[in-house]
Amino acid sequence: MGPNGLRAGWRLLIFFAILVPLGIGAGRIIDLLLSKLQADMYTPLGGLAVMGTLVIALLLASNIMARIERRRISDFGLPWRRAFCRQFWQGAAISFSSLTALLFVLWLAGAFSFGSPALHGADIWKYGALWTLPLFLSALFEDFLYRGYLLFTLTSGIGFWPAALVTSLLMGGAHYFNPGGHGLGPLAAFLYCLATCVVIRRTGDLWMALGIHAEWSWGEVFFYGVPSSGLPGQEHPLNASFHGPTWLTGGAFGPEASWPSLALLIIWGIFFSVWLQEVKYPRVIATLQG
Repeated sequence: MGPNGLRAGWRLLIFFAILVPLGIGAGRIIDLLLSKLQADMYTPLGGLAVMGTLVIALLLASNIMARIERRRISDFGLPWRRAFCRQFWQGAAISFSSLTALLFVLWLAGAFSFGSPALHGADIWKYGALWTLPLFLSALFEDFLYRGYLLFTLTSGIGFWPAALVTSLLMGGAHYFNPGGHGLGPLAAFLYCLATCVVIRRTGDLWMALGIHAEWSWGEVFFYGVPSSGLPGQEHPLNASFHGPTWLTGGAFGPEASWPSLALLIIWGIFFSVWLQEVKYPRVIATLQG
């Protein structure tokens, strides 16, 4: 025990003691769902089953910790009253325009082709809508896993920026195991996590970061039809293709694992630091507990 209750390290151990068995159970449920639906995670329906189940497990573990600590989920960066607020859509707009600019640069360099149409008419709107929810849930799961309870509790133990560095390293390391993840992908995930930690620090919660993440994934998986962190999606409007060195295209991992993308992430970090100046996270003061 510290001066303010149970120390951060013990709280994290309790959290993972709850989350790991829930995650194992979620994995078994996912296997059953995908078998019953005869789908995989690369389709909208399969992606919804996978990510929806994982999000439920993560929110349940976080809610249990909130009750133990007499807090609310909103304290961990997810206030539902701010769901899909103006900053969420600002983040989405910045993200989609940034992805478009990145692919345009690759096109100018002769390393990317937008390709021929793969969907037509009403199917574009249909699959655009169908992909929206699973990709949002994917962003919610990943962002809240690394920058929800984990970031908040580490902040209470070692301070915000050391906690941001640790969670960014964890996220980057996890992406090493994605398809094509032996290149620049883990570094890109690390820089992305740091850049969005700036956003969380200055906005006070995860909602702008969620807009950034969800729209980037939607733009890659659906709109432009390119791999997202090594994971391709089915049913997209364009038959896009890359043709160039991996350092320029990102290879199997996708365009975020390219040197131009790393430059973009650094620009993001500078831009958000200048644009968003007031420190707001954590909204509940997390006193150092040693």
